[in-house]
Parts: sequence; structure tokens; C-alpha cells
Amino acid sequence: MENRPYIISVSGFDPSGGAGLLADIKTAEAMHVYGFGVCTANTIQTEDSFEACNWASPSVIYSQLKVLLSRYKIEGVKIGIIENTDVLLEVVSRIRRYDAKMPIVLDPVLKASSGFSFHNNDCVFSEEILEQITVLTPNYQEIERLFKDLSIKDTLAKLQESTNVFLKGGHHPSEKGKDVLYLKNGRSIDFYPSAVKTYEKHGSGCVLASALISFLAKGSTIENACKEAKRYTESLLASNRTKLGYHLWK
Repeated sequence: MENRPYIISVSGFDPSGGAGLLADIKTAEAMHVYGFGVCTANTIQTEDSFEACNWASPSVIYSQLKVLLSRYKIEGVKIGIIENTDVLLEVVSRIRRYDAKMPIVLDPVLKASSGFSFHNNDCVFSEEILEQITVLTPNYQEIERLFKDLSIKDTLAKLQESTNVFLKGGHHPSEKGKDVLYLKNGRSIDFYPSAVKTYEKHGSGCVLASALISFLAKGSTIENACKEAKRYTESLLASNRTKLGYHLWK
């Protein structure tokens, strides 16, 4: 019988299944990882429209997290949309009290793919948050908002002082699809897209982050986990022409 590691997705519920908790659990299953879910918000959306976001109360989020951490041996956590940085800090801190070294992937989702903004103000992650996570996975639009007074280059340098950053290249200004891993030790590693034909997908950032935590939970290095997570995400992007991807993995 296969022994699968346990991970938790702390994310919002998307009824279309393209993003958030449902997409994360589909990804974990494809990776042969067992995924648990902590729901941070109930959204009303499809792959191409967004109507509302109803945030879960902090006490409900913490209670969901507590019951899972107290019952199972968790090997990794992926964090998606959370209402504000105070709740995020508390979630990360509770995870770290449970396990000081377990990998945590934070996907700083600031906007839905349909354009809905989850935060009215710029979301700035404190050093206290960044130092407790393993990998931050922004795209180019998100990293521009993380530190609005800094250039992307200076933002990356600042982030690298506290955590590893996997910068997604779907919105790369000149080399679309080129991702870059910026490590805390100052190194950077480029990941170029394959030649396979891909199509825009709703929730591709969620899928990449949940694939990344799945590989980390199975013991991969950060570099290899990023490489394989990119490859899995490309398979989703190539799966069909619609905005809802199929989770196919060999």
C-alpha cells in the first residue's frame, strides 16, 4: 500500500474548481499526495467571472487548522488567499509552533484571474511572515505590488534576505513563461518553458504552488520541486483549449 505524505491547503473555495482548494486537492492527488483543506473564503465565481468573496472568520480558520494539525502528521502547507496579513501571520505562526522546519509555500494571490482584487490596499508581507515560509510564489503583477516603492530588482533582493522566491513568468515582460528561482543564498536559477503548446488557464498559479508543496513534502529539493511543479503546470496549460485545465500526470 502506498504511503502518501499529508499536506494542507489553506485557501479559498472556488466553485468552478479551477483555482483555490479544489484545484489544490486535484493537484495533490495527481502528485500522489493526500491533501487536506482549510477554507479561508467562499468565493462566487467561474473561470471567467467573479461576483463576491465571503471571508471565513479567523476563529473558523484557526479551528480548521487546529483539528488537522492535532490529528495528522503534516509534511507541508500551501497558503493561498487570506483576508489580511494579521490572519496570515497567525496562521503561519501556528504552523511553525507545530513544526519549525516543515515546508510552507505562500502564493500571494492579490487578484483573481478575472480581475477581482482581494485586497483594497497594497499587501505588504512583513519580515516576520517571510522568515517563517519556505517559498514565495508571486507573478510579475504581484511582485510589483508587494513593495510599491521599490523596483522589481530591489524587491527581489529584499525578499531574498528572508525567504526563497519562485517568480512565475506567465506575465514576464519580455520572456513569457520563463520562471526564476531566487534562493536565500543569493543564487538564481532560470526555468524556461517547454515547446509544448499551452493555453491560458484559470488558477494556474494555485496549481503551481500546490504542485510545489507536494514535491517538497515528498522530499524534493527546492530546485527540483520548482522544476517539476513547472512541468506539471505546463501539462495543465496544454490539456485543452478552455480556461479550465485537466489534471493529467504520468
